Amino acid sequence: MKYDVKDANLADKGMIKIEWARKDMPVLSSIALDFKKSKLFKNVTIGACLHVTAETANLVIALKEAGAKVGLCASNPLSTQDDVAAALVKKFKIPVFAKKGETKTKYFEHLNSVLDMKPDITMDDGADLAGELHSGRLNQAKKIFGGTEETTTGVTRLKSMVEEGALLFPVIAVNESMTKHFFDNRYGTGQSTLDGIIRATNKLMAGSVFVVAGYGWCGKGLAMRARGMGANVIVTEIDAVKALEALMDGFRVMPMTEAATAADFICTVTGNINVVGTETFKTMKDGCIISNSGHFDVEIDLVALKKITKTKKILRDFVESYKLKNGKTIFVLAGGRLVNLGSAEGHPASVMDMSFANQILAAEFVLKNKGKLSNSVHVLPEMLDRKIATFKLNSLGAKIDVLSKRQKEYMSGWREGTK
Repeated sequence: MKYDVKDANLADKGMIKIEWARKDMPVLSSIALDFKKSKLFKNVTIGACLHVTAETANLVIALKEAGAKVGLCASNPLSTQDDVAAALVKKFKIPVFAKKGETKTKYFEHLNSVLDMKPDITMDDGADLAGELHSGRLNQAKKIFGGTEETTTGVTRLKSMVEEGALLFPVIAVNESMTKHFFDNRYGTGQSTLDGIIRATNKLMAGSVFVVAGYGWCGKGLAMRARGMGANVIVTEIDAVKALEALMDGFRVMPMTEAATAADFICTVTGNINVVGTETFKTMKDGCIISNSGHFDVEIDLVALKKITKTKKILRDFVESYKLKNGKTIFVLAGGRLVNLGSAEGHPASVMDMSFANQILAAEFVLKNKGKLSNSVHVLPEMLDRKIATFKLNSLGAKIDVLSKRQKEYMSGWREGTK
């Protein structure tokens, strides 16, 4: 079996992490048990490009136990937990190609190692497997049953491919499921991003000015959590509706160059490029700490930053100091990559439970609808979304009401109104 991990001797430590995460993943475990009995994915090869964490490990273990041949690589050069990667290789005989801090060259080498396994189904987080298939492996892409996509950035890339008529296989946008973006993006990103910033810096949030760039589901969660820790939160936006929502949620809203003059912390969660650029660096408060929790390392314009930097040095793990030519010093966390996975452990297992339940059900959906789906971006049926929500509620000991027959009749009819 081919694999490439940092140190296979870390396997025992990785197993402890995997087992700890599994305790908080009852929904995935329940679905996985059914699939294990039926061997749903027998004779199916699944290539996964996901963050190699303890939570992801439980997903790929479930896929293998359901009969699949699975290959895994990282979806970000900094997001791999090396002990977990080792455990998957040594304890479960799953080919893993991932090392924390790997170079860009090694990153793409690992992507292609997974694709060399000739997967029938791809699982992406950022659409890099799909990108590689459509860049240099077109014949292979045409043979793919379908894929799944975990995150907003990847869905955006795939929809662009659809618009250009370039996508060669159907993809299920797991990110569009309510039990994914309502919870993973909001509560998972909100908590794990602050966790990453605090672990990297050991700074106090209370009383600070914290700027959140972007008020999508991730931005909402981050702003909410930063305020909960006592920060004075400012939101920057390009969308008038989202900006209005942020304002009515009680946050200040202003352009980035204005917000930067007061910011102690700036964190980008937009999915776009150069959100913090030259003009922002020039107006930025001395000592400002910048981080990113969007998928790719493009939101902070590091090329522009280097051009106006006099000296640069590493102060702590995942903290780089930039002494600017104007005399100010600013700090960049995790090299501008995902701070929640670069300097922390990513989302809590209890929220990834729902996200990965969606992933495994999406893979089932692709398999059962092989040859029936158009080469486009699809969403899981709402009934599966609600099935996951019901499982999660039950695992948390919560119960909800059920409509009576009379209530169902009333809600489905039009003849009854004001009386």
